[in-house]
Amino acid sequence: MKIAKTQDIPCLPPRRKAGRWDDNQHPLPADTKIAMIQLLIPIALEQVGHLLSEEVQQLAGSRYARDNNRHIKRWGQQRGSVYLGDPKVHLMVPRVRDVAHNCEIPLATYQQFDQPRTTEEQLFVRILHGLSCLHYRRAAQLVPQAFGLSKSSISRRFVRASEKKLQALLHRRLDSHEFVALVLDGKTLRHAQMVIALGLTKSGEKMILGFLECASENQRVVSEFLEHLIARGLNYPQGLLVVIDGSKGLRKAITDVFGAYAAIQRCQWHKRENVVAYLPKSQQPRWRQKLQAAYEQPTYARAKEELLGLRAELKQINQSAVASLDEGVEETLALHRLGLFKELGVSLKTTNMLESINAQIAQMISKVSRWRNSDQRQRWTASALLEIEPSLRRIKGFRHLPQLQEALQRELKIVITAAA
Repeated sequence: MKIAKTQDIPCLPPRRKAGRWDDNQHPLPADTKIAMIQLLIPIALEQVGHLLSEEVQQLAGSRYARDNNRHIKRWGQQRGSVYLGDPKVHLMVPRVRDVAHNCEIPLATYQQFDQPRTTEEQLFVRILHGLSCLHYRRAAQLVPQAFGLSKSSISRRFVRASEKKLQALLHRRLDSHEFVALVLDGKTLRHAQMVIALGLTKSGEKMILGFLECASENQRVVSEFLEHLIARGLNYPQGLLVVIDGSKGLRKAITDVFGAYAAIQRCQWHKRENVVAYLPKSQQPRWRQKLQAAYEQPTYARAKEELLGLRAELKQINQSAVASLDEGVEETLALHRLGLFKELGVSLKTTNMLESINAQIAQMISKVSRWRNSDQRQRWTASALLEIEPSLRRIKGFRHLPQLQEALQRELKIVITAAA
């Protein structure tokens, strides 16, 4: 192999004597990176050739050695290709034949290099985090010898990987987890509504339970979704706090499916914004602060007293705003009534924990320029959710979740019988 002369190799910025190379402080120029890759490709190919030759020698013996008892013979060579990272690179592959059985013997070394070195899982993560199929191909084409990476082939690999993610999310069992709270919220994804369910375990971990694609958050389809979660092992007879944004369809589905085993916490943020929407814009900031201050009272009695005072004041301004405040106001005070607003209000008084997940989903899917069908929407949604899930932290005040379960059982009059 021809070795490049010293002057042909691009100069690198000086490396620090100690510690790791900091690419942010000393970024390599793009031309330098490409040149380094191009220099390494021939070296890698030479090593592959050595490995193939060693295997041929083990099977057929040394070249030109005469051994009439050996029935495995060298049989020339043929044009082939191997994966070096993502792209394929051409090389000549030696052949070996079993003359006694009149068949060719495949080389194990070549078979190993004939498989992509980047797994579908790795490629899936790269695309999910914003590298488009087209840009992925262009990056590989910086190496002139490379071939075999097309936009369509990368897309097919991503589809296979994301389909596995979808099936894993939709069918994973929930039996081994003890949930004390459930957060339900909808997200609009290219003219489709996705209702996402987030479970909260007794130890404070967040777990994506699943999602539903629907035209709207109506009671019938959400009920079927919740029943599917129960069929997968969601245990609710010990009591659940269900946090929702105030959708009537969600509320009706919760009461239909969970019955007397669930207490509803309406999102205080949504309630506040619904009320102030009836007021002139000039008055909205002041009333937003007033309602927020009322909800921040530490006890149920004080919060209810403050809200009743605001109701009387609001009655002189806008009757429609009063009606909006009255609707479901008790459900916005569920945590207060359970006596745990101070301990768990930061995390459970709103649907913000799901809103944060929705924002991350939006960031991941922003590179998709064309949405073709429901399958694509569901694969991307499931993939994003499972990618986000490991980074979800336990909620603030998680040590008080056992108290929440006890308070729910008192509130809902649930009697837990000891196992025999």
